[in-house]
Amino acid sequence: MSDTIPNTMTAVVFAETGAPDVLRLASVPTPEPGEGEVLIKVEAAALNWADTLERNGSYPGWSDKPDAIMGLEVAGTIAKVGSGANRFNVGDPVCALLAGGGYAQYAVAPSPQVLPLPRGFSMAEGAAVPEAFCTVWTNMIERGHLRPSDTVLIHGGASGIGTTAILVAKGLGSKVIVTAGSDEKCAKCEAIGADKAINYKTHDFSDEVMAFTNGEGVDVVLDIIGGDYIQKSLDLLKQDGRLVSVGMLGSNDVNLKLSTILMKRLTIAGSTLRTRTVAEKGALMAELKRCIWPMFDYGGVRPVVDSVFPAEKANEAHARMEEKLHTGKIIITFTH
Repeated sequence: MSDTIPNTMTAVVFAETGAPDVLRLASVPTPEPGEGEVLIKVEAAALNWADTLERNGSYPGWSDKPDAIMGLEVAGTIAKVGSGANRFNVGDPVCALLAGGGYAQYAVAPSPQVLPLPRGFSMAEGAAVPEAFCTVWTNMIERGHLRPSDTVLIHGGASGIGTTAILVAKGLGSKVIVTAGSDEKCAKCEAIGADKAINYKTHDFSDEVMAFTNGEGVDVVLDIIGGDYIQKSLDLLKQDGRLVSVGMLGSNDVNLKLSTILMKRLTIAGSTLRTRTVAEKGALMAELKRCIWPMFDYGGVRPVVDSVFPAEKANEAHARMEEKLHTGKIIITFTH
């Protein structure tokens, strides 16, 4: 079977940093799986905000090679199995969490970071799972300690992370409030389970949250914005509340009132996923298989796919993300 793998493949690359139009297709060498790795024949790759930052030069790439390929999560079939990676067989449909390299017809992944494609999922849906669900699980559940009886405020509710967080929180049984940038996005968030969606452009989300919770506030905040959202969110937390930061779309600079944290015994946490070890990522993927896959298989939960672009239109996919037109995950597909 490995003899049918081509020596070269098509990938989305960029020779210089800049706007989405720097992205182009190129023929590059097909990677070879090492020990404990598998080669995936990629059918779909999902976009993440880190991809747009890497492309415009404001986020370090996953490799120091000038021709490094972006892409943090993919779905496809196993094309080749490296030594020691005997969890899978050639032809198995899978989804995988990557450090990079997903915007291509073939991608290498450490075996622990690969899971079977959820039952009944399309490849586009499978590609929308690994990075988003790992990020939400490790932050909202493991660090934010969200419980079924809790109320969570999710900023950026229409983003890939936001829609995923809605699904996970509602699957857990928690009450969900989100912020989003338009009435249309708010309606979509409520359609997938949010109990309250607030258009932050037309309403003060602090007032809306307090009104919705009868002045009690929330137990957990999942934030992708940063900046002045942090103090506002701290003010909305109940006693012993938890704020978890997973992004800084607004600003990296934050001014805090320590008295708020001290008087309410608040916890602030945050994390990134990309720089974790294979063992750490593998353990997190195993946790998803144990806790999230049953939601997929038996609970009717499916990731929200906003749109699908062929690889030759990857620049349009990036532009859609940067213009914040999407609700859910944006997918790039590859043909063979």
